[in-house]
Amino acid sequence: MTDIKAVVRVQHPDIVLSQTVDHDRSSTVKSVSEAGTDPTSGKFFYHIESSDFSQFEDGLRKDSTVAEFERVSETRDEKAIYSFEYTDEAKVLSPVVSAANGVILDMENDGSAWILTVWIPERTELVHLWEYAQENDIDIELLRVNEYASLGTTDAGLTDSQRDALLVALETGYFEEPRDATLGDVAADLDISQPAASGLLRRGIKRLIVSSLLDDEESPD
Repeated sequence: MTDIKAVVRVQHPDIVLSQTVDHDRSSTVKSVSEAGTDPTSGKFFYHIESSDFSQFEDGLRKDSTVAEFERVSETRDEKAIYSFEYTDEAKVLSPVVSAANGVILDMENDGSAWILTVWIPERTELVHLWEYAQENDIDIELLRVNEYASLGTTDAGLTDSQRDALLVALETGYFEEPRDATLGDVAADLDISQPAASGLLRRGIKRLIVSSLLDDEESPD
């Protein structure tokens, strides 16, 4: 088995939050990794940067893909974290990737388009994403793909604990949207605390991204 990490650009007005970022051109939207989403809540978390949050929230109210939103926290430098609930009109790509046993590791807007970083166990499974895009008139472009040995047979720079945590999280459905398992479930399977499990997952995902998407000279210390 050869895992791949693919970077894909997609665009359609009904992809979640597309109408909002088109309304507030100053905004940058990026998914929050390991947000601890309640699998039954239907809430999804994003980092938001905007020069005018009033403009951003006005866009949210007019966005047919957004059912509910909440500003969860706000930091300096025009940054905040929001939670969103989607409407039935929203086109959500993560279930398509999950059905192929893959994970969307990152999602960030590029204007009104979206750049997705996808991990998937087999290159051929990407066809499902392309089929969904064609069926829903979504513009899709493959920007980059990297092949590397299976997560189960190589460390990719991972510690044994990080690899075990990632495999448990994948097998239990922690990366599904909505999640089939909570962070507490993953921690219980690993027999460690929730903060320890969260740290292993965050560092493991970062290590996978660095090992597959960055050249050696780009790798952070």
